[in-house]
Amino acid sequence: MARATARHILVSSEAKCNELKAAIEAGADFAQVAKDNSSCPSSRQGGDLGSFGPGQMVKEFDTVVFSAPVGVVQGPVKTQFGYHLLEVTSRQD
Repeated sequence: MARATARHILVSSEAKCNELKAAIEAGADFAQVAKDNSSCPSSRQGGDLGSFGPGQMVKEFDTVVFSAPVGVVQGPVKTQFGYHLLEVTSRQD
């Protein structure tokens, strides 16, 4: 069965999400940006969500995690919780 590990940053606006993505692409540390900005409790671990399988996260999140390239920041991804930046850190298909 497929498994993935990922980390994410959750914010309330698409504009903020795009601003943070630009900062990360310019060299800011993903984990530090998560700690400073994410509204998810995972921010304390730099946005790390640990390991999970298909169907354990909301559909929009799941779709990206199980299709995006590993190590590339994706987003903004809109869910009922807000706007996410997410990075797949590993995946076994």
